[in-house]
Amino acid sequence: LGYAGVVRFRGVRIGGISGIFKSHDYRKGHFECPPYNQQTIRSAYHVRNIEVFKLKQLKRPIDIFMSHDWPRSIYHYGNKKQLLKMKSFFRQEVESNTLGSPAASELLQHLKPTYWFSAHLHVKFAAFMQHQANSKEELPKATKFLALDKCLPHRDFLQIIDIEHDPSAGDSLEYDAEWIAVLKATNSLVNVTQSSWNMPENNGLHAKWDYSATEEAIKEVLEELNHNLKIPCNFTLTAACYDPSKPQKHMEPVHTINPQTTEFCAQFGLTDINDRIQQAKEEGSVRGEYEEEEEEEEMDSTGSAEEPSEYNTDNSGLSSINPDEIMLDDEGGDEDLSTCSVDPSPDHPPDFSASFSDIRIMPDSMAVSSDDAMDSTNEELEKAGVSKQVEEKSLNERPLKRIGGNENGNSGIKKIKRRNQAIYAAEDEDKTE
Repeated sequence: LGYAGVVRFRGVRIGGISGIFKSHDYRKGHFECPPYNQQTIRSAYHVRNIEVFKLKQLKRPIDIFMSHDWPRSIYHYGNKKQLLKMKSFFRQEVESNTLGSPAASELLQHLKPTYWFSAHLHVKFAAFMQHQANSKEELPKATKFLALDKCLPHRDFLQIIDIEHDPSAGDSLEYDAEWIAVLKATNSLVNVTQSSWNMPENNGLHAKWDYSATEEAIKEVLEELNHNLKIPCNFTLTAACYDPSKPQKHMEPVHTINPQTTEFCAQFGLTDINDRIQQAKEEGSVRGEYEEEEEEEEMDSTGSAEEPSEYNTDNSGLSSINPDEIMLDDEGGDEDLSTCSVDPSPDHPPDFSASFSDIRIMPDSMAVSSDDAMDSTNEELEKAGVSKQVEEKSLNERPLKRIGGNENGNSGIKKIKRRNQAIYAAEDEDKTE
């Protein structure tokens, strides 16, 4: 799927987007490549606005969509009471509707997939979101959302779901003609620099803002492939397999051009981002340095309660401390640490709790609990005072989630620590938690 993409398997249309949503509209290009420095290693995995833009050009139905972050507001469509019981430190962001990614929420509203699967928050949670129909003639669509816990003993990290498919279709992954057409149409928008790049909008500043695929463009893709959409099995090793008998602790990573990507881009006349970055490096126009231009970025989303920011060094504004998280000690960074929410657009109401807090229609195959069959808003408010006292006490007792550098702002060597390391060695996790 790459940074973002759509493929088909036995008639099932599967889309996805990789990375963390650092902000609502992260506008830099894909400029990072090995060897990374302390800044680029943190920005490399952030979702760019161009990937969101491409996915929003899709018009045909999506069966399954996957993202790392949860779409913002999805918690209002499921067993919110049970979620807060399991992850009490989500409460503040759930109540202020700032948990999750607003960009993922936009994609959810636009794509309306049958299923949406996410990760990130290390908790099993299911939701059922009924979308509004665009017209009286259109049948309303619904999305079944599911997130699972992390893979540890006694945790809900696995669930089997039956998906309707074409049993007569082949057992190979296939290209999606509409997605290929969108990639070809948006190829001119590719950016491999650190410069901010706004996507075209219907605001009078752009001659073209609609890059969706026409039926004619889709037909051209099919003809180009001779109606054979099968994705070739052309995997090629680009790095030696790890050999524990020959450790190479200080081996510096190098920028490698992936032959699969090269072949894919050549076949459809697309820009190979990795190759373009390599060319720019050789020409000296791109360096492995990260010029801090954060003033132009919208710091309107921290991604989630569990990941307020990958570079957060100020703990004063954090409402959530996740005992499952991997913590980076002595992590530096000068980025803004605001956790303000995004002003919703007219198409996305700011608060769904009033309208949907009583909706608990859970598919049998995705049900988490039946405890929340009725609206629990009043009950939660009654307990809020007690919960906040307990939370404040626990925050004072527990070590801070992020530990910054010394008073002079200097950071030491990064040390990765697992807060839940004891779980792996424990015989019974319930006793340790």
